[in-house]
Amino acid sequence: MSDIIHLLPDSIANQIAAGEVIQRPASVVKELVENAVDAGATQIQVNIKDAGRTLIQVTDDGKGMSETDARMAFERHATSKISSANDLFSLTTMGFRGEALASIAAVAHVELRTRQKGNELGSRLTIIGSVVEESTCDACGEGSIFSVKNIFFNVPARRKFLKSNETEFRNIVQEFERIALVNPHIALSLYHQDAEVLNLPASGLRQRIINIFGKGLNDKLLTLEANSSLATVSGFVGRPDSAKKRSSLQYFFVNGRYMRHPYFHKAVMQAYDRLIPPGEMPSYFIYFTLDPASIDVNIHPTKTEIKFENEQPLWQILMSSVREALAKSSAIPTIDFNREDAIDIPVYTPEKEETGTPPPTIQVNRNYNPFRSAGSGYHKRQEFDWAQLYTGFDRDAELESTITPAENDLFGTEETAEPVSPQIFFDKKSVSSYQYKDQYIITSLKSGLIIIDQHRAHVRVLYDRYMDMARHQQGISQQLLFPEIVEFTPAEASVVPVLLDDLHYMGFDLSDLGQGSYAINGVPPGIEGLEPAGLLKEMVARSMDTGCEVREEISHALSLSLSKSAAIPAGKSLSPEERDHLIASLFSATDSHLTPDGKTILSLLTDEELNKRFR
Repeated sequence: MSDIIHLLPDSIANQIAAGEVIQRPASVVKELVENAVDAGATQIQVNIKDAGRTLIQVTDDGKGMSETDARMAFERHATSKISSANDLFSLTTMGFRGEALASIAAVAHVELRTRQKGNELGSRLTIIGSVVEESTCDACGEGSIFSVKNIFFNVPARRKFLKSNETEFRNIVQEFERIALVNPHIALSLYHQDAEVLNLPASGLRQRIINIFGKGLNDKLLTLEANSSLATVSGFVGRPDSAKKRSSLQYFFVNGRYMRHPYFHKAVMQAYDRLIPPGEMPSYFIYFTLDPASIDVNIHPTKTEIKFENEQPLWQILMSSVREALAKSSAIPTIDFNREDAIDIPVYTPEKEETGTPPPTIQVNRNYNPFRSAGSGYHKRQEFDWAQLYTGFDRDAELESTITPAENDLFGTEETAEPVSPQIFFDKKSVSSYQYKDQYIITSLKSGLIIIDQHRAHVRVLYDRYMDMARHQQGISQQLLFPEIVEFTPAEASVVPVLLDDLHYMGFDLSDLGQGSYAINGVPPGIEGLEPAGLLKEMVARSMDTGCEVREEISHALSLSLSKSAAIPAGKSLSPEERDHLIASLFSATDSHLTPDGKTILSLLTDEELNKRFR
C-alpha cells in the first residue's frame, strides 16, 4: 500500500493560514496598520476602495525595510521581534513585520514599496498568490506603502461570502477606531472612495475620543485613574445620565491592545448599580497597563480575548476605580449640609410664637356617630338583590362559555379563509373597556375577558403601518419649523446611506450635510414628544446590531425600532375612546396575538376558567 500522508505546498498552507488570520478586508487593515505602528510611524494613511474588495492601501512614515527584509517579511514565520521562546511571553508590540503578510499575500495581489531612512533608493516588491512576480529598486518616500488588491481573488468561496460594502466598510472603520484609540500620539486618516472619512491629528487621549465620536461626548466623560502593584487602570467612564439602551461606546484595552472581557464588563456594571435604569449601558474607555508576562494574548486567533493571571484582584481594582471616579464627580448623589444656597429653615423660639402665626388645631365633632343617620336612629342596611349575581349563568347555547371558531381565528388556533370583523367578539351589554394600572386594557368578549398590554398592542399597530409605508413607498412627513442636526459616528455614517430610502418612506426627510451630519427637515406624524436626533441614532444602532443585508430585513428593523419608540408607553392613562380605538386597530392588525419580535400582546380568560375559580 502506498503512503497517503504528504506535506502541503507552501501556497496551500499559506491559504489555510490566511483563513485563520484574514477573515475579511478589516483583518487586512488591522494587520497592516498595527505593523505601521510597530515600525515607529508618526503618520498613517489608509485608502479603501469598494470596502476593501478592490484596494486596501496603508501608507506610513516608519523606519521602512531593506530589500532583503522586504523579501523575508512575506515568508512564513518571519519576524524581527522574536529570537527565543521566552520572547513570546514578553511581547509589548502588536505584532511584527511578516506575522500576517504571508497570509495576506496568499489570497491577494500585494505590492510593497519601502525605503529606509537615509537610503537614496527603496525597494518595490510585487506578489500574487504567494508568488513573487517582481522585485526592483524604487524611488519611493521613506517608510512603507502596502497596496493589497483583489482580496480572495483565488478563494472565490471566501470572496462570495463577504457581506455588503456597507457592512464590510463598517468593520474596517471599527478596527481603525480601535487602533486610533490606543495611539493618540499618531496622526491617522481614513479615506473611502477618495473621500475623507476620518482625519485624526496627534493629540491627547480625551481629544482623540472626541475627534472620533463627536464633541457631544466631552461633557459625558469622567476621568478614571488607579495605580496598584498589579496594574495601572486609566481612561474614562460615562456619566450615569448618559447611559443608553444601545449604541454605547464600550472599550477595554490592555497594554495598547483592544480586548473583549465580559468578566471585567460585569465589574463596571456593578459600579453603576442603582445609578442607571435596568437595561441601560454606560460608555467607557478603560486601559490596563501591566506586566506582559501576566497575560496570554494567544488564546484567540484575532487576539481580542485575553487571559489574565490575576483576574479576581483586577476585577476588584476595576470596580473600585470606577466607583471612585463616579463619586469624585458627584455622579453618586450625596447630601451636602454646607451649601450656600440651602433652604434657610427658621429656628423655633417661644418669643416668636406670641407674635407669629398660631399653630394649627384639629376640630373634632365628638357627637358624630358613623352608625347613625343625619337625623335620629341608625342607618338601615340597603337590601341587595342577590338574584342579580346569578343573572347570565343560564345562557343558551349561543352564549355558552366556549371560544367560538371566529375567536379561534383571532387567537391563531384555527385558520379561516374569510377575515372576521372583530366586533362579533365583544359583549355589547358590558362596559367597553377598563384600564388597569395604566398598563393593561381589560375588556369582555362573548366568551370571557381579554387583557391587552397597551404598549405592545400599539407597537403591533404602528409596525404594520410603517411596514405598509415602506412596501408601498408612501411615507408621510411632518415638516419641522426648525430643522434639527444629527451627527453620526463614522461607523454609523457608513450605514445611513443604505437606510435613507426606507427612512424616507417612513416619513423622515433628511438632507446630507457631509462628514456624517444630516439635517432632519421632517419626521413621521405621531412621534410628538420624541427627540428626532436620538430616535434616528437608535434606529441606526438597531440596524447595525442586526446586520441587515436584505431590503425587507432593513425595513423590518427600522419599522420595529420606530414603533417601539413611538408606541404608547406603560403608565400612560388613556381615555375610553383611545382604548376602544386601540382595541379596534389591534384586532385589524396582521397578527393581534404577538408583537413583531414575538412577545405576547394579549391574554384570554374564558368564562369556563372564571367559573372554575368560583366552584
